[in-house]
Amino acid sequence: MHAKNDEQRLYKKAKDLIDGKNSAADAGEAIDALKEVINFADWRYYVESDPTFSDFEYDTLFKQLKALEEKNPALVTIDSPTQRVAKGISEKFAPVSHLVPMLSLDNTYNAEDLRDWDKRCHDALSEGTIEYCAEPKYDGASISLVYENDKLVRGATRGDGIMGEEITINVRQMKSIPLSAAFTKYGVAQIEIRGESVIHKNVFEEFNKQRVAEGLAPLANPRNAASGTLRMLDPAEVRKRGLTAILYNISHYTLKDGANMPKELSSHFNSLQWLAQLGFPTPVKEMKVFKSIDEVIAYCHSFEAQRDNLPFEVDGLVIKVNSFELQDKLGMTSHHPRWAVAYKFKARQATSKLRRVEFQVGRTGAVTPVAKIDPVPIGGVTVTSVSLFNEDVVREKDLRIGDTVLVERAGDVIPYIVKPLTELRTGEEEPIKFPTHCPACNQPLERVPDEAAWRCINISCPVQVAERMIHYASKDAMDIRSFGDANVRKFFDLGLLKDIPGIYHLDWDKIRTLEGFGEKSVTNLKQAIENSKTQSLNRLIYGLGIRYVGETTAKTLASAVNHISDLYEKDVEWLCTLEDVGPKVASSVADFFSIPENRHMLQLLEQEGVNMHNHHHGQKETGGELSGKTFLFTGTLSRFKRGDAEAIAEEKGGTILGGVSSKLNYLVVGEDAGSKLEKAKKLGTVTILTEDEFLELVK
Repeated sequence: MHAKNDEQRLYKKAKDLIDGKNSAADAGEAIDALKEVINFADWRYYVESDPTFSDFEYDTLFKQLKALEEKNPALVTIDSPTQRVAKGISEKFAPVSHLVPMLSLDNTYNAEDLRDWDKRCHDALSEGTIEYCAEPKYDGASISLVYENDKLVRGATRGDGIMGEEITINVRQMKSIPLSAAFTKYGVAQIEIRGESVIHKNVFEEFNKQRVAEGLAPLANPRNAASGTLRMLDPAEVRKRGLTAILYNISHYTLKDGANMPKELSSHFNSLQWLAQLGFPTPVKEMKVFKSIDEVIAYCHSFEAQRDNLPFEVDGLVIKVNSFELQDKLGMTSHHPRWAVAYKFKARQATSKLRRVEFQVGRTGAVTPVAKIDPVPIGGVTVTSVSLFNEDVVREKDLRIGDTVLVERAGDVIPYIVKPLTELRTGEEEPIKFPTHCPACNQPLERVPDEAAWRCINISCPVQVAERMIHYASKDAMDIRSFGDANVRKFFDLGLLKDIPGIYHLDWDKIRTLEGFGEKSVTNLKQAIENSKTQSLNRLIYGLGIRYVGETTAKTLASAVNHISDLYEKDVEWLCTLEDVGPKVASSVADFFSIPENRHMLQLLEQEGVNMHNHHHGQKETGGELSGKTFLFTGTLSRFKRGDAEAIAEEKGGTILGGVSSKLNYLVVGEDAGSKLEKAKKLGTVTILTEDEFLELVK
């Protein structure tokens, strides 16, 4: 979209506007200048994923534009960045006709299918060489955009291919889509552009984590999320979900009177390069042009092998004849164009039978329904169990015992049931009955208002007790080696272990009689338990399994006190003053430490010699280079474990934060860093380090 010197000009113009050095002669010129730099900032952030301005700088520019437009309403245009934000909720979407039909694609699944398609193209064209263009087949929801006289005038869903739903108000919420572009400069009066609405994998993952934390069912997959978001009646919710777009085809255009067809519209590849130069998000970085079908086939195989490395979900490649002239000669059927074909990757969906549902009790008492299905291979893994999350999900999907269900697994994500195939029901299927009493202790279940999960609130529930002990002994908590799930459950079932304090006075004579517990095993386990007594206070707090308290929050709580008993009387208001502690977390912490049984357990642990003090309270290293600096680690680290990296930073006086904010100094990134990296770039004040750069810093 912008040459290097053009970017420098816009960056300088933006800085002048931020600093109040606006030399515009009138309001119109000032508004035009602000629109230009804000559109530039949006392009850098949403299309190039390489932001130029911090949040504060962007907000300053936006506020200036909004203020000027409020004073001069006659100067407000539909392509102004301020006009993206819609107010109110739509009642419904009106049907609208596409300028040309949105056809489906013919599918191929192997090299032989592609060669057959190649032969049909050659037979129809009598061409010696046909140039093909290959691009990702994005797994989202189809959209169609119409621009007239450079302005976006309509956005629509695919619908039935002839008629779609008019969703312009929602399309305008996608900041990757320009509200205007200089088409008339090239002689184009009207243009229809096709594409796919998609959600970045990391954005989707973070959104689902938030839903689960709120007790809501996660969205099924990015494709369904994109499709559902397009049709939401509240544009504010569309904006919240972070929908974006990839535009992959110019389906129709009309030229201005007397204008010649621009050279940019001579081929498919050239046309998408042109759109990219105009600021549109296109797949040009992933597109390849080939002279033979054998080259295309080789690319299909190599591309499929690295599909999981892409930021968006793809389910294949689309192969197109590159020349628009040859496309016109090949034409189309009533179903699909003859000049394009989809090469579909191996399926990550499969069908299976839902045989039964088991109800599992977790550490916090939440009862989770788990579907047991006939074994089915999906994405290289044999799936037999699928979490159904909560009763609401079961009801919404109308799942029944005996249903044939569609199961999906994207990348390395856990499998989930997309839907039952209701058309295959025989009438013998049975409703799934959710228990009213705990499957483990038979106590009545309760459902907290505004939460989806049913819970067993019996603190003595045997499954919860066992799960709490497993968590307490885990690697990231008290790190009691050789005391994993199997041994904790074995000791618990045999009556050798009843609660967490009991870990510290086990009957070793009885344990020696158990199979697999020779003298060496016993000695190692005894030493690991003894070593756990000296673990840091933050590990103990994390090991207690307080709801919503992860490792980072545990460190925050530990660093704020001298002794764990200091937390007994802390109220929600005080806890909310701590870094990254909100009302929900604060309430959970305050509730935990107010319960007499929990305080008694901590007294017993202290009597056993377990450390309850924060020995570093008020003693952070002050002489090191990292003193007072804040750190966050994200992505997959290859040089060391995340916990070890955090420990290194803390030993040098650094503080670990739970998220990206204005208080963060350093973000250390591994592979697949995702949304935290994007947010840090946008913030503009965070120093981003690789693992090697971090190691150099801590030297």
